[in-house]
Amino acid sequence: MARYWKLTQGGGEYQEVRGKGVVGQQPLIGPGQSFRYTSRAILQTPVGVMEGAYTLLDTSTQRVFEVAINPFRLAVPLQLH
Repeated sequence: MARYWKLTQGGGEYQEVRGKGVVGQQPLIGPGQSFRYTSRAILQTPVGVMEGAYTLLDTSTQRVFEVAINPFRLAVPLQLH
């Protein structure tokens, strides 16, 4: 249903992004199915960190819940050993 991202630059500055769906879609994902998409983030420094959450709806119970996305590193190619 929605997404939240926190993008932290190498110097500690951060930007938060909230919005409906992902890449303009709110996919319906059935049991055993998956959904894959590609997106991008703009870094002002060679390395950064991204973390966030997806807000989902269980259509069988109408329960809304959130799934956290643990922090992961973003790096411009060939910047890290």
